[in-house]
This record gives sequence, C-alpha cells and structure tokens, in this order.
Amino acid sequence: MKFIVNHSLYAAASPRLALRAGSLSALALLAACATQGPAPVSGPVKLTVLHTNDHHGRFWKNSDGEYGLAARKTLIDSVRSEVKAAGGHTLLLDGGDVNTGVPESDTQDAEPDFKGMKLLGYDAMALGNHEFDKPLPVLAKQMAWAGFPMLSANIYKDGQRLFKPYEMFERGGLKIAVLGLTTDDTAKMVDPANVAGVEFRKPAREAAALMPELKKQAHVVIAATHMGHYTNGARGVNAEGDVEMARQVKGLDLIVGGHSQNPVCMLDQLNRNDAYQPGGACKPDQQNGTWIVQAHEWGKYVGRADFEYAGGELKLVKYTLIPVNLKKTVKAADGKDQKVFATSEIAEDAATLAFLQPFQDKGRAALDVVVGESDGKLEGDRAVVRAQPTNLGVFIASVMQQRAKADVGIMNSGGIRDSLPAGKLTYKDVLKVQPFGNMLAYVDLSGKELMDYLNAAAKMSAGSGAFAQFSGVQLVIEAGAVKTATIKGAAIDPGKTYRLALNNFQANGGDGYPKLSNHPGYVNTGFVDADVMREYLSKNGIKAANFAPGEAVVRR
Repeated sequence: MKFIVNHSLYAAASPRLALRAGSLSALALLAACATQGPAPVSGPVKLTVLHTNDHHGRFWKNSDGEYGLAARKTLIDSVRSEVKAAGGHTLLLDGGDVNTGVPESDTQDAEPDFKGMKLLGYDAMALGNHEFDKPLPVLAKQMAWAGFPMLSANIYKDGQRLFKPYEMFERGGLKIAVLGLTTDDTAKMVDPANVAGVEFRKPAREAAALMPELKKQAHVVIAATHMGHYTNGARGVNAEGDVEMARQVKGLDLIVGGHSQNPVCMLDQLNRNDAYQPGGACKPDQQNGTWIVQAHEWGKYVGRADFEYAGGELKLVKYTLIPVNLKKTVKAADGKDQKVFATSEIAEDAATLAFLQPFQDKGRAALDVVVGESDGKLEGDRAVVRAQPTNLGVFIASVMQQRAKADVGIMNSGGIRDSLPAGKLTYKDVLKVQPFGNMLAYVDLSGKELMDYLNAAAKMSAGSGAFAQFSGVQLVIEAGAVKTATIKGAAIDPGKTYRLALNNFQANGGDGYPKLSNHPGYVNTGFVDADVMREYLSKNGIKAANFAPGEAVVRR
C-alpha cells in the first residue's frame, strides 16, 4: 500500500501544515491497515453538511444586494449554532471554482475570496478548473491564503499527485473522509501554459482506486467534486460528471458538486427541476445509493444536508437550499417592476463586511487601470449596432470565437451597451460595453444545426436587441433567410461539425434565440465576457480596420 505525502503545491502553500497533515494521514493509514475499518460509533450522530460551489469572485454583494460572503457568514453561523444546540455537528465544503468572475476579485488574484472563506470556516474544497486560470504559483499563494485543504486526487505531475487527494475529519466520533476530484476537461479549458506537464486523470477511476483505503479509515465518504451534474448522465461533449461517477463507484455516501452551476433539485431520478425557484422544496439526486447535491453558483444558496448516522448507515433526514438574499421581480402598486427578497433577508456580518471592505475599495480602483489600446473607435451606439454590422460587433464576436476556438462567433446586439473609444482603454471602458457578466459559451453543432441557427439569427429584426453581429462566417441574407453561408470560403457542410461561440444569455434562449444550453454539445466556459475582452486587449490591442464589417454579411 502506497501513500504519497509529497504534494508540492500543498506543501508550498503551508509546509508545516502539509507535513503534519501528511504524517497524521500516513499514521492513520498504517493503523487502518491492521483493521477492516474504523471502530464502530456508539449512538447516533447528527451531521449537517453545508455546501457551496462556483463562487466565481462574488465576495461582495451585487448591485441588488444579493449574496456576498458577509451575508453567507451570518447564515452559516446561524445554522452552526442551531445544529450545536440540537447536539449535532457541521462540516462546510465547497465544490470549487472560487476564481474568475468579477473585476474586484480578478485583479487581486481572489485574495478577498480565499481569505473570506477562511474567515467563514470552510473545512475543505475541491479544486475547480478555474483554479488554473492563472499560473501554479498563484494557486500556491491562494492555498496559503485559504488555510483549509484544497483537494484533488486526479491531478498528477511527473507520475505523482500534485495535490492532497483527501482529508480526514472527525465529528462526534464519526470519521469522515472528504475526497477531492476535478473535471478532466480542465486541460482543454485553461491556458495550456498554466498546466504544462500536468495530467488530469479520469476522476471515477481515481475514486474507485482510493475507495478501499478510505473505507478502512472512515465511516462516511464524501466526494467534493468539480465535475458537473448532468441529468441521467446526459453529458454531451462534457467529461463524465457526478451522476456517471456515482453509478461507477460504490461506497460514496455524498457528492458535493460544482461546475455545471445548477441547483440540483430533482423532479424524479431522471429529471432535474431546471425551473427551480428560491424557497422551493429541493430533493437532491440519488444514484447507486449516493446522494448528489449542488448549490447553483456565486453563493446564491447555501446547501444544507442534515444526516443521521446510526448502525453503520447514513440517513438523509432533510435537505434544503437556503437563498442568500436572492430577490424576485414583482409589480408594485404603481404598475412598475420592483425587486423584493424571495425569502427572509439575511443581515450581513459586520466583522466580515469590515474585513472585505478594503478589498472592495481596492478592486474598484483597479477599474481605472489601462488594459489595452485601440487605434480607432469601435462603434457600439445603440441606434447603430442594433441596425447594422459594426466593427465593435465583429470585434466582440471575433474575440469570443478565438477564445472558444470556434468556427463562428455570434453576438446579440442588445448585449453591447456602449462604444470603445480610440486611445487607451481601461477596464471600466470594457465593462461599459459588456456590463452584464454573461459567460462565454460554445456549442458543437452539425452543419445542418448551424444553418438552422443562422437562419433564426437572420430573422431577428434590425432595431432589436436580438439583431446579430457575426464573425467567421460570410452570409447573404434575403428576406430574413440565409441564401448562402460560407466559412473560410467553403459552403457549410450539413454533415460536418462546427463550433459556434456565443454568450450564455443567448444560449439560454435570451432575445428570442433558439435555446442551445440543453444541446449535448453545449459548454459554458465560466469565463465572463468582459474578462475575455480584457484578456484580448492586454495581449493584442485593437487595430480597428481589422474588424471592419465589410461585405461579410449582406442583407437584401
């Protein structure tokens, strides 16, 4: 039996902690080898697992006062107090992707997020693909800020695990193993330079290989994963997710997931409630005896799973998704829309708020930092961009196309809110153009499916927010229908596969477009559109003439 304790990044983040944890784990493992499992627990143990995932830089509440770590702290502290008073115990886990989402966090390498999560008392988290958006030394720094284990069993370098695979916890005599796993799609979703020499192995295989070792030490085995929940295993082009792993690996009691950014609330075993609303009842998925949970994204919810362990069995007593100051739109007495709390308001913890305020102030100041330069104005005036192809529309579609390695890019003009001026450009300029925080997505389509989508786009009337801006494709549109469509001079082949880049708003059916987010070839990259533009500007700048629409799209 081999146990590797030389996890270089974990050790780099906290050498003393890594050595101590590794030594304790090694001793525990040697002791376990002499037995067939941990000693039985006397009497029932109440265990409440709290969980979040896909935080994506949302340490601060949004402009509507929703979510944020300060309100999350109040909620978590309240649940902990309640559970303790009832004689129970808590464990706080996260399903990964703390990084990448809002400029206040991104410009500070997510320091407020990791330090804030430490303040909230997180016990462990899975490493997500966005933890590799920056070079490995940045991740090592983030691990030191966090102070709690950031786990992944399926990431290797030079034949050894690069991170700690699991962590052991004890609650009321109950021994709990938390295993970390990361989607093996990571290598193709991040900058290759950031993961040079790093191998992302199949998570289910690693979990199965470790299971005997974990069962010897733990009464309960939990996987904190960043793999995605795909209903009934219908994952399309994505790597295998939580459902598939639960079906392959026997012995997992609970999967705390992330990556697909859904509230996992099931109508039945084969159908997820994708119309779930805050405050509604939520039944988690269960596959092969394993419960699967996921708490949407951005800290919008804290998931709460109340278990009782007795007689060698773990029983789920109750499950709830608790909204963190989420709001809904209602009609006021004067007929105007107004936003109100969907459930009871949660006060922000004053100490957490005070801790995070300097980071928020520093992040806001970073918006004035120059990120690039353009040699000419890019046109985004509402009256123009919604009526005709413009250089800004082509530019945004091109940037998305390039980042997604797609054949075609498309941008709904309603998502373009301002022009980019000539001269030096700040992050604030970028956010004026793309203020909504939409995510870059792509979908692999057959040529026939792509033609159907292009025809739907061609029907969008000039003057509306749905009016399409294109890149990578040459179109002749007559009477709202595509007469000819070519890519690199060749007609679109109905039997060939093409990749289309777009934003998640449009992919979800926004502006009346056909919904593509349920297509098996759909991938939400998790990259915010404004950050994709900023990244391009910082590397390339803009030569306005390169994005002149010309005759690429002809309407008759």
